[in-house]
Amino acid sequence: MKLDLKARNILFILIGAAIYAFGLVNFNMKNQLAEGGVTGLTLILYNLPPHFDPAISNIVLNIPLFLAGWRFFRRNEFIYTLIGTFSLSFFLYIFQHVITFNFSLSHDLFLAALFAGVFIGGGLGIIFRYGGTTGGSDIVARITHKKYGWAMSKTMLIIDAAVIIISIIYLDYRQMMYTLVGVYVGSRMIDIIQKGAYAGKALMIFSRKSDEIAEKIMSSLNRSVTLIDGKGGFTRREMNVLYCVVSHNEVFRLKNLIKDIDPDAFVTVNDVHEVFGEGFSYPKSSPNKLDKAQD
Repeated sequence: MKLDLKARNILFILIGAAIYAFGLVNFNMKNQLAEGGVTGLTLILYNLPPHFDPAISNIVLNIPLFLAGWRFFRRNEFIYTLIGTFSLSFFLYIFQHVITFNFSLSHDLFLAALFAGVFIGGGLGIIFRYGGTTGGSDIVARITHKKYGWAMSKTMLIIDAAVIIISIIYLDYRQMMYTLVGVYVGSRMIDIIQKGAYAGKALMIFSRKSDEIAEKIMSSLNRSVTLIDGKGGFTRREMNVLYCVVSHNEVFRLKNLIKDIDPDAFVTVNDVHEVFGEGFSYPKSSPNKLDKAQD
């Protein structure tokens, strides 16, 4: 089973690296858009004489980082990082010299930036989700976190910002601004893929008619609820507080349902960034089974 899990992780890291490389070659390199981290440095070396191939410079720049940071990784993490980095260079070579496409969008850099963000962010999100990295600023961030306690996200942001600023030596202001658009879209794609596609809303319902509302939710929406013992701070009255998670398109129906039963109910609604279980990551079951799952 462990071998199957490792094989799956490696497979998706390879897929993520292919998507990342495809976006970098066809939308960043062909439209002269920059990127952050070590990848951004490879683009600087590519755009300035003597024009180093990113497939080679990516490995060359990462080798000293591997030597400096290998002890800060667990064994599997280090292996996945090696796979991610070398597979990225492999696919960069493939999409530059073997399988080529004509995606020049110099006439519409906004569209190029969107495509770059979607492919690069999507590829990185897949790599990160399955335990890999592409080396570079991630290694530096781990070293500074272990040695100095610096937050990894801040270190990576500083490195990315510095590389993008340096990229002004071959970019004009227009390309720089579109690069920032691509970087933002990429960061959102990473978040979406890492956090999962199944999101929803969590509602806390405070009502004197909690039992009636709970029954209606289960019968009308086929969603279960959890009853939490509560006590009013002012009235000192004991009541059941209902907790329920629904999909985005069910929130309006649930609000109307609550208002019909108890217009005076107090309801809080919060974003839930990832949900898995019956009714979300796989089909709904009966309310009774859902009840057992939440209880």
